[in-house]
Amino acid sequence: MAAPIVVGTDGSDPAGDAVDWAAGEAGLRHRPLHIVHAAEIWPYQVRRFTEGSGAVSRAGRAILAETEERVRKRHPEVRVTTSLVVNSTVTALRDESEKAFELVLGHRGHGGFAGLPLGSVCLRLAGRSAVPLVIVRGGDGVHGEVAVGHDLDAEPDGALHYAFDAAAVRGARLRVVYAWQISAALAQSGYSVDEERMNDEQRARVIETYAPLRERYPMVEVVDEVLRGHPVAALTRVSRTADLLVVGTHDRPRGMPRLGSVSHGAIHHAECPVAVVGPS
Repeated sequence: MAAPIVVGTDGSDPAGDAVDWAAGEAGLRHRPLHIVHAAEIWPYQVRRFTEGSGAVSRAGRAILAETEERVRKRHPEVRVTTSLVVNSTVTALRDESEKAFELVLGHRGHGGFAGLPLGSVCLRLAGRSAVPLVIVRGGDGVHGEVAVGHDLDAEPDGALHYAFDAAAVRGARLRVVYAWQISAALAQSGYSVDEERMNDEQRARVIETYAPLRERYPMVEVVDEVLRGHPVAALTRVSRTADLLVVGTHDRPRGMPRLGSVSHGAIHHAECPVAVVGPS
């Protein structure tokens, strides 16, 4: 069976948006949808407490039942399963998504979801998830475009591959965004930059890095956007007319991924769903 799309829910409106997005994604990719609610029963937060453990678990079961019904009505073609997990939210979602295709969360939640605002959960999972993490926020319709922030100093396989695949699945255009800056020291010294030449040189490097993926996805229309400016500002701007923004993480010692400052900024400021993807 195909690996599922896993989505976390706490019954809040942002979680509902995340469920709707995940269900649509499951339909596009012909994958099952697995809906997870994490219940913390403090101070007895141990696995021996089962789904019958009090009001918290009853509320969790009600949230899952309502969410499952919502998906079945809107996406009857999607196979749906649910899970009520008594554990910390981050641990529950990480465990449930270990064999998933991707993990989907709303950008915020409320205390019913493990007692933490979902924004905190997102930040703790971003860069630590074994699978792509999609944080759903904003978006006002279908624009027919996927955008990806590209880092010429990082391995291109993870975020770029995911972005090409996402664009192909949606029949969308892919916008590859690279923003460059000169150092503060050079700027203060009055160093002169031939911006047009620099843009052309950087664009050539960008095209070279994704050339193998363009051969693999020949039907995907690709637009390059190379400019001088702050990467977060550039990604925030393109997110206003994108259906999905893709950003990557960096490797750090012992193979653990790290969420960089640009990806961190994109999560906070983007106006469409953001996929955080680790190196392949």
